[in-house]
Amino acid sequence: MLSGLRVVEFEGLGPAPFAAMMLAEMGAEVIVIHRPGAGNPVAGAKNLLDRGKRSIVLDLKTTADTAIARALIERADALIEGFRPGVMERLGLGPETMQAANPRLVYGRMTGWGQDGPRAYEAGHDLNYIATSGALWYAGAPGTPPQTPATLVGDVGGGALYLLAGMLAGLIRAARTGQGTVVDAAIVDGSAHMMALLMSMMPTGNLSMTRGQSLLDGPHWSRVYACACGGWLTVQCLEPQFYAAFLSRLGLSDDPHLAAQHDRAQWPEQGARLAALFAAQPLAHWAEVFAGSDACVAPVLRPDQAAQDPHMAARGVWQEGGGGLSPAPAPRFDGQRHSVAPPPTRGEHSAEIRAWLDAPL
Repeated sequence: MLSGLRVVEFEGLGPAPFAAMMLAEMGAEVIVIHRPGAGNPVAGAKNLLDRGKRSIVLDLKTTADTAIARALIERADALIEGFRPGVMERLGLGPETMQAANPRLVYGRMTGWGQDGPRAYEAGHDLNYIATSGALWYAGAPGTPPQTPATLVGDVGGGALYLLAGMLAGLIRAARTGQGTVVDAAIVDGSAHMMALLMSMMPTGNLSMTRGQSLLDGPHWSRVYACACGGWLTVQCLEPQFYAAFLSRLGLSDDPHLAAQHDRAQWPEQGARLAALFAAQPLAHWAEVFAGSDACVAPVLRPDQAAQDPHMAARGVWQEGGGGLSPAPAPRFDGQRHSVAPPPTRGEHSAEIRAWLDAPL
């Protein structure tokens, strides 16, 4: 889909390399500039997020290697960096300088707090950003500490995917007009924007500022229940026909205590009744009870278990190889290959990239 586009990525952690990985999966040539050393402190020497990319090791503390980075950027369609504000400018590689040399350049900047604002220069991580943006508020059951799956809401959802969307929009404009742009992707911005769907429910009374009183974070039919074996079962049968299917599979269609689906006052008691019911049998039992139904029920699976799930296996969502389990590229495009090259070793393509630039080894 993006064949012919060249992207230069400066090695970072989390959302920036994730966005660059997706561009590589879509066919762009992504050259990642790795730092000298043994590797990423979180992911190690071979980073899954580098799959599909080419690698060159450059020491940006030296004038010679900074010049090579500049030459790469001058030949690129796009750039991705995830440093704190001001770092690229101090290296002489900031957007004003590089767009003067390459007017079509789409300059992607990934941060937690954004390029400006009172906290722009502060450190932070996924939970801090989504706590500040409001995106963490509805996570978890009432009375429990808000918690989300690590990295998914902030780093990936509010960060990488918003950077990717901005980069693609910038590349489209550059193709039409020849003018580049600077993309300021901040996790606090993206994760707040992701709440638009929830916030759209407020005028109808379906979103409350009190946890446990909204349409999707309090009902007995929108929860995760513990089973006898220690496993977990998700239930989210919002529409009345799906709620009816849910009660039918449980043999509770005529139970008066569960008839009022949307009575907030009854949600705690209804939830307690279902919790006791699900706790009496193992997860495998409940999976069989709801198999093939429209009850909107699914077990909580570990990634290795998810790989064996019939639906996930049929679509080839999880793949083994290259040191462990990894997800297949997404989304899918008709007529396109559903594969990507494995991560390179650090500096694997240094010699050939330098030769292409006619730069000294």
